[in-house]
Amino acid sequence: MNKFATILAGGGGTRFWPLSRQEVPKQLLNISGNDIMLNDTIERFKGIIPQENTVIVTNRTQAVLLESIMHSSVSKNNILIEPVARNTAASILFAAFSIEKTHGDSLMVVLPSDHHITDEEQFRLTLDEACTVAMERDKIVTIGITPIFPSTGYGYIAYDKDPISIHPVAIYDVAEFVEKPTFKKAQGYLASGNYLWNSGIFIWKTSVIIDNFKRYLPRLYKTMLPISDALGTDQEDAVINQIYPTLQSISIDYGILERSDEVVVLSGQFGWNDIGSWDALGAIFPPDESGNIIKANHIGIDTRNSIIYGNGRLITTIGVDGFIIADTEDALLICPKDNAQAVKDIVDILKEKGMKEYI
Repeated sequence: MNKFATILAGGGGTRFWPLSRQEVPKQLLNISGNDIMLNDTIERFKGIIPQENTVIVTNRTQAVLLESIMHSSVSKNNILIEPVARNTAASILFAAFSIEKTHGDSLMVVLPSDHHITDEEQFRLTLDEACTVAMERDKIVTIGITPIFPSTGYGYIAYDKDPISIHPVAIYDVAEFVEKPTFKKAQGYLASGNYLWNSGIFIWKTSVIIDNFKRYLPRLYKTMLPISDALGTDQEDAVINQIYPTLQSISIDYGILERSDEVVVLSGQFGWNDIGSWDALGAIFPPDESGNIIKANHIGIDTRNSIIYGNGRLITTIGVDGFIIADTEDALLICPKDNAQAVKDIVDILKEKGMKEYI
């Protein structure tokens, strides 16, 4: 069975503002120092999925830049462009229709475009095991991450403690998906021993996920059928542009995963971090002796436990403890690290005020 990777690369990365913008979002930035995050993602599954079998779903605003800097192994024909954002369910069904129409029933691995993984060898081993499970069992398979601290920034997966199989790996039925919890709840999840972080990595046959769309999101499925019919024809762009704005906007988690009884999970531990906000940079860069992560032209006095990012202009700090300072050509962010998740609220305010040049 053919294996395909589907990378969701249309997000705005608003929690990484002002560095991440609509036209140049986080996944198209070189944050790690290796390559842009999208290309790091493609390089990571080498040997498990043919890199040329990469399908990228993005939006019209980002498509031109993405085409110019994406991994050389990926054909431009494998870029699916959404005229408007309609959340992850629509993106995934768009990709599933495209893969199945061209290649028949295939294994489909859905990956976020902007995560960081330190142990890539262990990641490939885990992904390979998950692919085997999905091919043999006709299940929706997800990889959960063994939690190492009570995170309030991640979603969680509760799973049944008794595995449904341990050969070749332990597989567990999913009990429920849980949104980002309070700190107290996260402590309880960690102590219980049967919660995993939701990595956003999913593996299934195209036939399996399409059948789940028919069952749980029938309106979205039926509305998108004309797109499937038009793929590969001279009517493709016109049909996509006509139908996409009318689609139901819903996440794959809420629309299918939280409702389907066919979801199983494998536990993974490979140094995963979704780098969702500025305070997560410690997963990539070790702090210095004062607890600072500094990627800037910086001079500081009594500066501790802070993240300082610049674009060349000198940044000086005195008596700063536990702050994020991010300076770009046209915007400056100053924020307590404890409020890192609220950076997206600034982007919402900029939208409300019509300040599009800063988004």
